[in-house]
Amino acid sequence: MIAVTAFAVTLTGAQAAHASPSTSDLTKQIDAQSKQLEVVVESYNAMNISLQKTQSDLTKLQASLAPAKAALQNASAQVGTIATTAYVQGRVGPMSALLDGNSGDLMAKMGFLDQLQQSNQRDIDNFTQTTQTFAQRQTELKSTQQKQAAQLAEIKARKAKIEKDIKSLKAKRTQAYGSPTQSGHKYTGSIPNVSGDAGVAVRYAFNAIGSSYVFGADGPGSYDCSGLTMASWKAAGHSLPHNAAAQWGDVAHISRGDLEPGDLVFYNSLAHVGIYVGNNQIIDAPREGEPVDKRSINRGMPIYGYGRVT
Repeated sequence: MIAVTAFAVTLTGAQAAHASPSTSDLTKQIDAQSKQLEVVVESYNAMNISLQKTQSDLTKLQASLAPAKAALQNASAQVGTIATTAYVQGRVGPMSALLDGNSGDLMAKMGFLDQLQQSNQRDIDNFTQTTQTFAQRQTELKSTQQKQAAQLAEIKARKAKIEKDIKSLKAKRTQAYGSPTQSGHKYTGSIPNVSGDAGVAVRYAFNAIGSSYVFGADGPGSYDCSGLTMASWKAAGHSLPHNAAAQWGDVAHISRGDLEPGDLVFYNSLAHVGIYVGNNQIIDAPREGEPVDKRSINRGMPIYGYGRVT
């Protein structure tokens, strides 16, 4: 932007008057498209989190299906034995026991038949319950697989849209400013001395300065906004999801007056996040074509809120 401005002031008054609106309009278009793109990127990250949960649920269902199938086979065998015994021996009921043998064995035989009927009924009930459980788990598995397939298709479509938007954004930037810088210079200045886990996260963020922006990336070497904050706090032993809105749900909400280095600053209706490093400055992964850098907390996006990792 500075180069374009410097170039513009060397033109004649008429030329500058003609060039300035065009450059200004293009800058507004790029800024607007970048904000839209970041919303899509964070949506993509949220869908990835959902997909990971679906895959975890799918693994659990598959694991639970094996014992259910084994129980079903066992129950089926028990019911098969009952059916075979009834076929070979005929239908033997309490009246047969009354007519068979002497009366001295009557009470023992009645007790035996009662136990036999109860045992058979338990096997039949077990068969029925196990069959229902197996069928229910099969249905859940099929539903989960369908959900996973739908999410994969949606992610693929979103990814294609992101890539198309990035391509358009690069073309516009190149037209206005020349080839964009994908990575910047590594930070060589002093790093604030912050104690504890927050200090680890802050040092990581400073060391990430100059890394390129890549949607869906969480380092090392490239990041998107929530990928950078996630990686910074992961270095300190804390787990954050790879999505700004999900991170907002995981942190303790604080006021601006309570901000300390290591806290997170959320922007643009939770479509962007950066890590606070003190002196009203943050480090963030801004957008395609711009490297991770330190900048003012008032970075031109509406601030949504502030959060502390606990």
